Amino acid sequence: MATVPIGVDHVLYLTEMTGMSVIAPNGLRLGRVRELALKPSEHPRRVSHFLIGRRTRFMVRYDQIESISLEGIRLSDDRFVPYYPDENLLLLEKDLLDQQIVDVNGRKVVRVNDLALRVVHAPAGDELWVAEVGVGLQGAFRRLAEGILPNKLIRRVQERIKPNSIPWQYCNIVEPDPQRRLRLRISHDRLGELHPADLADIIEDLAPAERGALFETLGDEVAAETLGEVDPKIQVSILKALDKERAADIVEEMEPDLAADVLDQLEEEKSREILQDMEQVPKAEVEELLEYESDTAGGMMNTQYVDVHEDGLVRDALEALRGNEDLLKALTHLFLIDREQRLTGAVAIGMLFAASEDTPLRKLAFKETLKVHVEDDREEVVELFDKYNLYALPVVDEEGELCGVITADDVISVLTPDD
Repeated sequence: MATVPIGVDHVLYLTEMTGMSVIAPNGLRLGRVRELALKPSEHPRRVSHFLIGRRTRFMVRYDQIESISLEGIRLSDDRFVPYYPDENLLLLEKDLLDQQIVDVNGRKVVRVNDLALRVVHAPAGDELWVAEVGVGLQGAFRRLAEGILPNKLIRRVQERIKPNSIPWQYCNIVEPDPQRRLRLRISHDRLGELHPADLADIIEDLAPAERGALFETLGDEVAAETLGEVDPKIQVSILKALDKERAADIVEEMEPDLAADVLDQLEEEKSREILQDMEQVPKAEVEELLEYESDTAGGMMNTQYVDVHEDGLVRDALEALRGNEDLLKALTHLFLIDREQRLTGAVAIGMLFAASEDTPLRKLAFKETLKVHVEDDREEVVELFDKYNLYALPVVDEEGELCGVITADDVISVLTPDD
């Protein structure tokens, strides 16, 4: 059905609609609007029902409307039926006002203060479509002034207040919980475009139920990166709320050391359930790290690094880097090992690009390679990073075999106090 939206003067607000007169075809006033309802399965934006009456509510459908304006709603017929609660209907005032919504542009969580509704001309009569979600002071002012000042005066005053709203098309409906408290979220495509640190800030501002709903919209990789940025206490609550299969999919995508840290905070039974559902390779890496105490070098290290045989050339190192593109963003060194996997040296990545491909890696290695044992205390690790301004520190076992690497980020994370 073709429709033509009309001008901005015909934008009405939810706060204006509640209490608006409903007029019968013969001109008699039938009552006042108490609530508007949307039926998402029928149309994502069109108001489907208008609820009338204070105690005993009745409702009329959108196709019974002739015209809509600030003066009231005029019906094309006066046949209306009693309203009965219906889970398929989204009540705009009850279910949306004061609920939380993610503003991806502002990278924050805001509250729904009002809804902007556009009057749309249709062949059978005027329709009301949800246009925007008001999240700023303008909507808050309309809420405060509702029932105190005339609507026309409210409109004149609000022109002095900068509007802040989110278009409805950027909002997807999250199914309501049993208490009919419905949440809104920005579509997952737009969420996925945010930096994980920004997503983490948003998640930390949400209540637990909303965190779970938002997390369910993220892909496994984005969810994993975001979980790694979230406060440890919130990490635990998120994983507890997720089913074990979904939690395992996310933890698999995390860096092994971060995954181990997260699982170490969970109750043993929940941690075991998640590990059982993980794929074998990431599971083995995480289980290995969980064997070490968190305040030791083993507990701080990451098992994601690049090693090359000590007799290798620069071309061998470059080939090894090409096979580990996912690590390049944070990689500062590669490590040299002998046939027994023992650490024999370290080479700064930058040195590879200043040498010919035939250059032996031994010539580029540091004269003395600093390292720590897996059981060394965390304080000793921190002292080495501070004293030598390190970016990476290899970790070895009793036989001198390379077990992992501690990065500057790992040190910063343990020095950052929890709130």
